[in-house]
Amino acid sequence: MLYVIYAEDTPDSLEKRLSVRPAHLARLQLLKDDGKLIIAGPLPAVDSNDPGPAGFTGSTIIAEFPSLEDAQSWANDDPYVAAGVYQQVSVKPFKQVF
Repeated sequence: MLYVIYAEDTPDSLEKRLSVRPAHLARLQLLKDDGKLIIAGPLPAVDSNDPGPAGFTGSTIIAEFPSLEDAQSWANDDPYVAAGVYQQVSVKPFKQVF
């Protein structure tokens, strides 16, 4: 089943985000390589593809996992969680219609 992972950044966490971004992207690449990643990306803090020093307010990932527990476990193990970039992460089942 598909799950949406919605994460909210801790305020002023852009430096932390940038420092662990390679590890975060490597995990997403594994999901993509397994054919399980539908979409993933950050949420710019301003209306721009390149928010510069304004940074980001969070991230959204939609991917396939065997269960809600597996999706939650994967989300909890994200390098952004360990580094304190994310202040809150929610995981919910997602039904793709289009």
